[in-house]
Order: sequence, then structure tokens, then C-alpha cells
Amino acid sequence: MALRSLMTRKTLADCRALGLGFTQLRGLKTFSLPDLPYDYGALEPAISGEIMQLHHQKHHQTYITNYNKALEQLQGAMDKGDSPTVVKLQSAIKFNGGGHVNHSIFWKNLTPVHEGGGEPPKGSLGWAIDNHFGSLEALIQKMNTEGASLQGSGWVWLGVDKELKKLLVETTANQDPLVTKGANLVPLLGIDVWEHAYYLQYKNVRPDYLKNIWKVVNWKYASEVFEKECEP
Repeated sequence: MALRSLMTRKTLADCRALGLGFTQLRGLKTFSLPDLPYDYGALEPAISGEIMQLHHQKHHQTYITNYNKALEQLQGAMDKGDSPTVVKLQSAIKFNGGGHVNHSIFWKNLTPVHEGGGEPPKGSLGWAIDNHFGSLEALIQKMNTEGASLQGSGWVWLGVDKELKKLLVETTANQDPLVTKGANLVPLLGIDVWEHAYYLQYKNVRPDYLKNIWKVVNWKYASEVFEKECEP
């Protein structure tokens, strides 16, 4: 099975654009933990430094470690022509690869208040939010409601259908990326609602975490992605 059948050139380009570090492993691409663009404590008091360090160094790193391990096993299975093992490994690759992709976006979706965190979106994204949801406040309420009501672990997303040029709010279970809900969907903003993202600070009160995270949302990054995907 050739590399291009597992990971297309476009996928690799998207990884580079998202800052997803990767290295070569016998023809397959393994990932490495990306640096955060701010210090662990820079998002306080919305998100504690303790949570950020644990989330980044432990949880994100675990997804990467397990993804890379699964790729090594996949390479060995392909070399042996072991089709059952190749099929069996797909779930681990999806889960851990999705965890890496989602968290790499999540870190960029956040920024300290003194660097613009929480400042409302301007330009074309701001207009699109008003047009699709009525107001930014209405969008935030919708995402908070969807995120709070998501059973178990997962993500709540603001995305754009790049073909229809339409904004939408979606949730995904576990570590499923937004693209699993549609091939044309591009994530603009993803909020992690796994307990590891908030429990040390907010205990089991997920709505409080969702309320406060908006104080450090990086709307500038979301706007840049939106403009790139929706430019004429």
C-alpha cells in the first residue's frame, strides 16, 4: 500500500499549514508535539497554567505517541501482507491522529487577552456570523449549549462549508475531526469538551468552562482561516 493511499499530498500540506510537526518513518509520516505560541500560564484565569501544561505535555503527547506507534505497526503489517491487522489498526490511527489534529487546531484557537484573546471577529467572518446566527452572542450561546449537552467526550466546532461558503456549528465525538461530518467542512474554531480540558479547574461544571473560554478565543486566527477558505 503506497504512502499516497494513506496520506495524500493535500493532507500533508494541510498538516504543514496547521503546524503539525511530522517526520519520516519508512515512507509514513509520524508526528511530533508542536510548540505552543504562548506560555502555559498565559491564558489564566480562563484556563489555568496547570491544565495547559498537563493538556499539552501529557494528553496531546499521548495521542502523538500512540499514533506513531500505530503507524509503525501498520508498516510492519503491510510489509507482511497482514490485512486483518491493517484493518484493525485503522481505529487507533483515526482516534490518535484525530486527537493530534484537533489539539493542534485548539492551541491556535486560543491566545492571551493581552494579545487579542476574546476580541470579537471583524471583517468577513464577523459579517458572516451575524448573517448566519444573528449575532456573535447568539453563536456563543449555541456553541455553549451544544458543548454542554454533548454526552461523553468530544468537541464543539464552528466550521465553514468551503463549497457553500456557509458557517455551521457541529459536534464530534471523542477525537473525530470535523471533516468526519463532511468532506467540505473546514474547522475555524474547535472547543475541547473532554474533561481533561477543564476538570482540574472547573471540576464537573462544563458550562462554566465554556463560558470562560471565550475570553481567550483567538478570533483573528479563525478569521484568517475563513478568509483563506472563502476567498473568491
